[in-house]
Amino acid sequence: MSANEDNISRRVIGCAFAVSNELGAGFLENVYESALAVELGKQNIRFEKQKALDVYYSGTIVGRYIADLIIDDRLILEVKALSAITPTHEAQLMNYLQATGITVGLLLNFGTPRLGVKRIVKSYDDSIVI
Repeated sequence: MSANEDNISRRVIGCAFAVSNELGAGFLENVYESALAVELGKQNIRFEKQKALDVYYSGTIVGRYIADLIIDDRLILEVKALSAITPTHEAQLMNYLQATGITVGLLLNFGTPRLGVKRIVKSYDDSIVI
């Protein structure tokens, strides 16, 4: 992960904590996603919300994922509001990284009293670091 990706990750995590501190737990994911979009805008962080990502197999589009937020074309955010994050949720973000070529993703869980943050980094040799 480059210094730029580390810096943007830290800024986004700060935005997520601001949202979590103000709203607390108990809302649906789309509320946190929308609040996070407001906070990212206030912090002048460029993002795309609900971006469609094509999935290819042998050069053919075989599916489409919708990423919650793409930050500055180099960080994927997956927003959850659950009692716990499971390996399935981590796999979902890993698939987004694979599909886009983006190397860093954040899994943000607003469903507990303390914001859950998991950073997943796809290295250049395609290994995953959680």
